[in-house]
Order: sequence, then structure tokens, then C-alpha cells
Amino acid sequence: MDFLEKVKGFLMEPSKTFDAVKDEPLEEAVKYYAIIAAVYSALLALMFAFAGSLMGSMMGFGNLGTMMGAGAGIGAAVILFVTFLVIMIAGAFIGGAILHIFVYIAGGRKGITQTIKAGMYGSTPSLLLGWIPFIGFIAAIWSLVVEIVGIRQLQELTTGRAVLAVALLVIIGFILAILFAAVIAAFMFGMGGRSSYGY
Repeated sequence: MDFLEKVKGFLMEPSKTFDAVKDEPLEEAVKYYAIIAAVYSALLALMFAFAGSLMGSMMGFGNLGTMMGAGAGIGAAVILFVTFLVIMIAGAFIGGAILHIFVYIAGGRKGITQTIKAGMYGSTPSLLLGWIPFIGFIAAIWSLVVEIVGIRQLQELTTGRAVLAVALLVIIGFILAILFAAVIAAFMFGMGGRSSYGY
């Protein structure tokens, strides 16, 4: 399957498309994911550059302010593009490895490669549409569903077991995020208390 066929398939017919890529090597999934991750990063970067240019024109003086804002926005956008792309590619492997723990618990025995492929291909809606305000939330839910379908098809699990694997990841991730936020908040309030009262 070529790139556009995969995009259309994962958006409209994920079950059939995952069956078609089941025997593909991981390299094909990485190439596909790198392209859509680059598109997502580029769109975010352009939005950032536009916002920087707009702020420069509002805070500066005429054309000079616009040029300064555009320059700062473009520079930051390039850094943002590279940073997002690296984080997303690394995150796909790290997140896939963590997800595979729960896939294994749910009964998946087809290997970590298939789990990583499910995650990479499953991110299609989120990375192609997630940059759009309001639609981004729907795209994230859509990606979650596509990922569940991918795990079901590639790991040859029941829908219930695939849902269980993803649900465990989401729940534990949510709990860890709350704990992390609580620790940061406690640390900051603790520092604030000591600096205010001297003890």
C-alpha cells in the first residue's frame, strides 16, 4: 500500500487496513509515522510562526515590528518543529514499549513490533487533524479507537482484550500524571511557604 492509501484506510477502514499491513516490516510503519509526524510538526510550527509575527506587529512599530516578530516566530517555529518531531518519534517507540506490557497482560503474543505498529498507524487521525482547534479532541478519541482496532488485528485479540490493554495504559498514565502534578504542587507550595515565613 502506498502512503495515501494507508492514510485513507486508517481514517476510514482501519480494520481492513491493519490486516493489509500485518506482515509489513516495522521500517514501513516508521517511514509512514515520520511523514505524518513531520506534517503535524510543520503545521504547529507555522501556527507558532504566525502567532509570533502577529505579536511582533502588535508590540512593535509598523513594518519593523512585523519583521522582528516574523523573524522571532520563524526561528522559534524551526526549533519547535525539530523538537516535536524528535519527541514524537522517540515517544512512539517508548510509548509502544510501555503499551506492549499491557497488551501482553491482555494476552497479546505477536511481539512488540506489532504493538508499536498499531500505535504508529493508530495515531493517523490525531496527527493529521489534532492541530485543528476543537477538532483535535475528536481526532484524539478517533486515534484511540483506531489504535484499539490495530491492537486487535495485529495481536489477534478480541475487541474486549484490546480495549483492556489500552484502558490500562490510559488509567495508569492518568494516575501517574495526577501524582506527578500533586508532587510538583506540594513542592512549589512548600517552597512558597518557607520563603514567606522564613521556615
